[in-house]
Amino acid sequence: MRLVGSAEMREIDRTAIADLGIPSLVLMERAGGAVAEAAAALAGPRGRVVVVAGGGNNGGDGYVAARLLRAARRDVRVIALAPAARLSPDARAVREQAERAGVPVAEGGPGPLDAGEGDVVVDAIFGTGLSRAPEGAFAEAIALIEDARVAGARVVAVDVPSGLSADNGRPLGPCVRADRTVTFAFQKRGLVLEPGASLAGDVTVADIGIPAEAARRVPIGAEVLTEAEARLLVPPRAADAHKGDAGRVLVLAGSPGKTGAAHLALTGALRGGAGLVTLAARGEVLPFALAGRPEAMSLALAGPGPLAAADLDPLLAAAKGADALVAGPGIPRGPETAELLVALLRQTRVPAVLDADALNALAEAGRSPGEPGAPVVVTPHPGEMARLCGTSIGAVQADRLGIAQAKAREWNVTVVLKGARTVVADPEGPPAIIPTGNAGLATGGTGDVLAGLVGALLAGGLPPPAAGRVGAWVHGRAGDLVATRLGQRGLVAGDLGEAIGAVWAEWGR
Repeated sequence: MRLVGSAEMREIDRTAIADLGIPSLVLMERAGGAVAEAAAALAGPRGRVVVVAGGGNNGGDGYVAARLLRAARRDVRVIALAPAARLSPDARAVREQAERAGVPVAEGGPGPLDAGEGDVVVDAIFGTGLSRAPEGAFAEAIALIEDARVAGARVVAVDVPSGLSADNGRPLGPCVRADRTVTFAFQKRGLVLEPGASLAGDVTVADIGIPAEAARRVPIGAEVLTEAEARLLVPPRAADAHKGDAGRVLVLAGSPGKTGAAHLALTGALRGGAGLVTLAARGEVLPFALAGRPEAMSLALAGPGPLAAADLDPLLAAAKGADALVAGPGIPRGPETAELLVALLRQTRVPAVLDADALNALAEAGRSPGEPGAPVVVTPHPGEMARLCGTSIGAVQADRLGIAQAKAREWNVTVVLKGARTVVADPEGPPAIIPTGNAGLATGGTGDVLAGLVGALLAGGLPPPAAGRVGAWVHGRAGDLVATRLGQRGLVAGDLGEAIGAVWAEWGR
């Protein structure tokens, strides 16, 4: 499903109005109607509605909503943060219509909103185009909306909560916290990415009559992966399939003290549907990593210590029969580990998942995960991504979509940037935001399960972009299923294996 940012939405609006002849006032009327409907639904039987209107078209949507609520005999008033003389022509026209309909409009600063239990405040201050922190009367109005919410009022945001970036979901400064957001034509990136998703409350996408042709003329910048789209990427298994058809995965994982990482990666690969899974690790790791996993096979790598050049030949031999490689969860890394990984990928050309300490080894050596030229999916958390990019975690989190997409293209790999709203980007198409998952997944080992799961999908024949998307979606859904039983605090990585199976059962896969 398409997502848009501020520039895309502005161009789609311009195309609809200037090129396709849709009157802008018609779009505003429909937008205001959707807002009025949402406000009426949230208000108590005698609840009042206070519309806080800014100076742009977002404010115009608020004036339309106020007029329609007045016509429906609701108690409604408008607090105008911009005088009529400073409004856009469309906003001025609908303000005059509202005043003629008897809607009280107060100017001169927000003042106390006097809204409480059963009342609704409509945030019509800023739209998608905001690019800096709200100041002055606008910041004061946002604070007063929050005061009203705390006092019991419900808040409806128009298009996006004021103060929120429509592009990255980050507050630019003071920001409205809404119970419901009515957004227009298309879902906005900032309403899907966190913390914007939490600040927006329940989101309704209202069709305001923008022609499909207007959207087709503007390139798609991002998507959110729906369940239907994810399910279509995984075909049902043939009735006469055998384990070789399901794919063979070689897992390079585990070290003393991190045997659980290998066990969890095996679990992800097995529950992901791989026909055969082999763990390659130091001999001392295998008894612990394989405990409770009788389905997995093993390869003991001779000697102690970090993975190094001497391990290349046995790994190449093991990889000859593999359809996918998973490397990194808990591996012992040293000065030769990055070179080993590059050589292994370059010589096998097997599709690979690089996770955790494989990524850290490459970052320490200054090597790119795409350097070997093999089909690769990388699954970093924000800290690992920051090390790979030579930047800070804050910089990664501030532009998750942009960084994932840029690095996918630069490295020529599929990037699965984990976190609240995992982002999956590949070198060709638009990045996808994964809507499944919850904060309970913020616990050790869940990423190891994801790496194994993606490896199984690769081994089963999915190309890297599809494997990354499906793996992230199913992993998040499994976390959601566990959280419904055990709570987010009770979720541990070992719970995910069975829950992944439950997702396949839901899908009939």
